[in-house]
Order: sequence, then C-alpha cells, then structure tokens
Amino acid sequence: MITLTGVSKHYRISGHRRTVLRNVWTHFDAGTSYGILGINGAGKSTLMRLIAGTEMPSAGHVKRKVRVSWPLGFAGGFHPMMSGRENLKFVARAYGEDVHAVTEFVEDFAELGDFMDAPVRTYSSGMQARLAFGLSMAIEFDCYLIDEVTAVGDARFAAKCEEVFSRRRDQCDIIMISHSMDTLKTFCSKGLVVADGNVIGFDNMDDAVEMYRRMNF
Repeated sequence: MITLTGVSKHYRISGHRRTVLRNVWTHFDAGTSYGILGINGAGKSTLMRLIAGTEMPSAGHVKRKVRVSWPLGFAGGFHPMMSGRENLKFVARAYGEDVHAVTEFVEDFAELGDFMDAPVRTYSSGMQARLAFGLSMAIEFDCYLIDEVTAVGDARFAAKCEEVFSRRRDQCDIIMISHSMDTLKTFCSKGLVVADGNVIGFDNMDDAVEMYRRMNF
C-alpha cells in the first residue's frame, strides 16, 4: 500500500541541521490500520506529512499505491487569499472529483455560512479545521491519516464529525497518531514507535504500546 524506502528528513534551524528521521524503511499493508507512537518531538507528525506527500523527504522515496488523505484537520494546504469555496473547487478538480458535490457536502458539513466566500486568511484556526475536515470527508480515500484530532468545535459538532467518520472506517484503512493508548488499541491492529530518528514496527499494537511505555519510565 505505502512504502518508505531509505527515507530521511532533516531541517535547517539557525544554521544547524536537525535530523528528524534517519534512513527509515517501513511498509504499510492494505487492509490494516496502524497506530504511531512516540514522545513529543520524536518525528511522528513529520512521518505523517511524508506519508501524505505534504512534505518531501530529504533522502529516500515514499511510494503510494492507494489514495491517501492529508492529515485530517490539516489546513496548511489552503491558499490564504482564496475563499473557502475557491479552495474547495481547486482541490476537487485536483482529485478529479465532482466540484458541485464536494462543495455542497462541505458547505453543509462545515457550517461556515457566509465565510465560505471569505478569504481563508480571515478564518480562525477552528474554522480552517472545519473546512479541512469536511473536505477530507467529501473525498473518499483508501487510507485516512489522523494526527491526534479527529473532531473540532463544540460537543455537537464533534459528534457530527465522529458520525460521518465512523461510516468511512468500515471501508478504509487508518494511520493514526495519538497519545491515547485506548484510542490506538480501538482503531489500530499494528503499531510503529518513532524514537531517535528511527521507526520500529510491531505486528501487534499491544507490543508497540509496551515499548512506548518502557521509553517513558
């Protein structure tokens, strides 16, 4: 499904190179959901952005044989000067989706009202997350990427997010980052632990959780 071959990622910070991931080789099988664990700053979100294609590796290759979502709630790909509606149209066309159907779904789901026609730069972070989550649900993916948050807004809107996403879980795979062990065990059967630039895979989520706990005690 998704294969990382010799993937490394580093950033230049104040003239120094910081390596986040180092020569990672791992594979995500179709029909399996994975949980990703690691301490803060270990590189979990970086790994997910590489899987999504929103960032490129410094070395190595990421191959995807399925349609992979961007991280749910991630709004960094929206053009700030374009309106929410214009951004939806752009993304829908890029994915070969019906523009009217996508726009109609997100307009109803995100509940942004007149802000749909306002520049995204005027949105609050919560409004951007609503737009991004709605767009994620409007386009059917084979694999959904979830970085901690699966819902935004008040309890009513959170329940709405959970309801629509629960229907998708039966038909797609999940790659999830969470600090909640119970959440990961509920949704994921296999696990990965990110530590010291390495990614260690486990065929059992319980074993991944056990290693993560040993690292924190």
